[in-house]
Amino acid sequence: MNKIKIAFFDTKPYDKKSFDEENTNFNFDISYFDSKLTGQTVSLTHGFDVVCAFVNDTLSSGVLEALKQNGIKLIAMRCAGYNNVDLKKAYKNVHVVRVPAYSPYAVAEHAVAMMLTLNRKTHKAYSRTRDNNFSINGFLGFDMHGKTAGIIGTGKIGQKIMSILNGFGMEVLAYDKFPKNDLEKSLDFEYTELASLYLQSDIISLHCPLNAETRHIISKKSIEKMKDGVMIINTSRGGLIDTQALLDNLKTGKIGAAGLDVYEEESDYFFEDFSSQILTDDVLARLLTFPNVLITSHQAFFTKEALGNIAETTLHNIKDYFEKDKLPNEICYRCDSDSCLKEKLGRCF
Repeated sequence: MNKIKIAFFDTKPYDKKSFDEENTNFNFDISYFDSKLTGQTVSLTHGFDVVCAFVNDTLSSGVLEALKQNGIKLIAMRCAGYNNVDLKKAYKNVHVVRVPAYSPYAVAEHAVAMMLTLNRKTHKAYSRTRDNNFSINGFLGFDMHGKTAGIIGTGKIGQKIMSILNGFGMEVLAYDKFPKNDLEKSLDFEYTELASLYLQSDIISLHCPLNAETRHIISKKSIEKMKDGVMIINTSRGGLIDTQALLDNLKTGKIGAAGLDVYEEESDYFFEDFSSQILTDDVLARLLTFPNVLITSHQAFFTKEALGNIAETTLHNIKDYFEKDKLPNEICYRCDSDSCLKEKLGRCF
């Protein structure tokens, strides 16, 4: 049998290293492309069997049609999110798999690191002392102990962050469209409605997928319901926050601090080096001027353990597609409904 050929897009050095190491167990033929998958680069997929894509690749209707015409049988997302995939167009045209849980610890720990940094201003203290300035004026924080954290989304990452915050002695509230009520006692948290979570939380951390229902779950209206000085952390997807509403409420002080590992328009900037250029995104440039805003470039997942798990699961997903009837990590636009056939047939279609 000929080797399975994989077109790997938006390649970074760490991607190639982790996938090459794991591929010694699979022996796939992987071609790495530095460019993102777009309508302009989709022609590169001709002659391949599989496309391996990431969060900022474009998998629109037009790109998916071109992939089908080029003979692509499988799209292997090397991430958990799939909001950049037109799943309706993919249905019955090309199968899509993902990595649902590469390291919930990595993302949860990064979210908490952002909370602590913003609260105690350790990033500012680092810069100040390097200039031989040992003043602590302006660095006043608060005890995490006794404060209330609101967690939106109680999947694997949400559960890990709740465990960490419990260790600080925080009260933990949570919201999830599909609550896991059996976890409330063991993880010491309480499910509540969004309005109540907004009203009571000192810190709000987002750990839900981006879809039509969750887009701008943090909006002008929801921010109005929050405590004055609330801290908002987002390590999930940029579109969960209406960035202009965030910016407006940072100006007024309604939002006391924001930690963003993701950004609505990140695809043009994140994972790239623009240090010698001027940012043309006025909103991002403005956010970077706030002393109470901490932005990291979608690095919450970025640990050795996570990269290894991503490579292993992605390549296993590809192997399963060609060798097995079941695709446990497949997704389609019907996956959240009773009409999905995966449980009955082993695949979504």
